[in-house]
Amino acid sequence: MQAPQEAMLLRIYTEEGKRDGDGPLYEHIVMKAREAKLAGATVLRGPMGYGQTAVLHTAKILDLSAKLPLVIEIVDAEDKIRAFLAGLDDLPDLGLVTLEKVEVVHYGGKAGR
Repeated sequence: MQAPQEAMLLRIYTEEGKRDGDGPLYEHIVMKAREAKLAGATVLRGPMGYGQTAVLHTAKILDLSAKLPLVIEIVDAEDKIRAFLAGLDDLPDLGLVTLEKVEVVHYGGKAGR
């Protein structure tokens, strides 16, 4: 799979405790991105953050709730990202979603590695 030079970065800010049916919402989104053959997706877990409600979520030992912030980053061509994003409309309480034009300068290594 080759990433385009001019690309779009989709970021979804959510929290690890959000679910879609029986599984975590972030897993559902990454698996949908893989099925759509998008160039790449990564889930980043944050040790601290807050969102629209301004409630602070932290990774302190005594507060190991499943509400830590997550950022899902997905990169591909703009048209593919926008089509993928339209397919997420049915997910309730998705979180904050941002789009950013990016330039891909390197993608992976040699084939077969």
